[in-house]
Amino acid sequence: MISEPPGQRGDIEPELDPGFEVSEPQALTSALVFSSPHSGDVYPRRFLQRTRLNSLQLRRSEDAFVDALFNGCVALGAPMIRALFPRTYLDLNREPYELDPRMFEGRLPAFANTRSIRVAGGLGTIPRVVGQAQEIYAGRLPLEEGLRRIDKLHKPYHARLSALIDRAQLNFGLAVLVDCHSMPSAVSPAGGLFSSHGREAMAGAPKQKADFVLGDRHGASCATVLVDVVEAELRSQGFSVARNKPYAGGYITENYGAPAANRHALQIEVSRGLYMDEHNVVRSERFEEVRAAMTRVAAALAETVASRLVVLRDAAE
Repeated sequence: MISEPPGQRGDIEPELDPGFEVSEPQALTSALVFSSPHSGDVYPRRFLQRTRLNSLQLRRSEDAFVDALFNGCVALGAPMIRALFPRTYLDLNREPYELDPRMFEGRLPAFANTRSIRVAGGLGTIPRVVGQAQEIYAGRLPLEEGLRRIDKLHKPYHARLSALIDRAQLNFGLAVLVDCHSMPSAVSPAGGLFSSHGREAMAGAPKQKADFVLGDRHGASCATVLVDVVEAELRSQGFSVARNKPYAGGYITENYGAPAANRHALQIEVSRGLYMDEHNVVRSERFEEVRAAMTRVAAALAETVASRLVVLRDAAE
């Protein structure tokens, strides 16, 4: 069952009315919440008129099809929220106002974070670049447009995600957010990597990565036992797994992961080469295999959470 977000229509582009959707299970039986903030592929007409890139160049920055990879969670009793707009339009894995003053006409508000490492790399809330530092826009954007995207898309998405996490904790005593992403299967020698984290992920990144990278901000956002379960399940299926390198987690895991408060957040990065043709952005013949694997991972995690509810709550206390 899919529910639409309430209100907040305003003057956002009609293609993004609404900007996200929530798939709800028939019965809510799990403390898990799944989020896919970077898999959107609805490109507003005004955005396409302003960009200097072609559609394929833009699409290669998507976490393409990640929402479909993980949506088996709904049948397991957990909701999934997914963005419909692309990360090149607005990045939900950033603070609301990580803004690059070089991008906008007019002075940014005083509360804008203009000094983050992600802004420095061109990967703020409104990204400036994709891929190997390819500029997205032909010119500067009106500041009002950037602020409107944040008000009409970023804030409602996070309000709904927060509500899903609150509901899980209310019903089960804790909540476990699974933040779903994909990563390029290789990093070019020039460091052209459009990641969930920006330049902080580029530093020291290997040219070849594991099949999966699990990010728990080095233990700060999720109980280790939950990460252990996901890693063990992936390895049992023959996948290679790394933790926190090169992706430890971004704004979402940092903002929602608080194990001491019975709120856990785990980022899962899937290598795009496992399930898609990265150059042409189409599903490969292995897509259904990897999707089934993700459902098994979700099932193992849900079973662990259900069997250890009291233990996890006591550990937090």
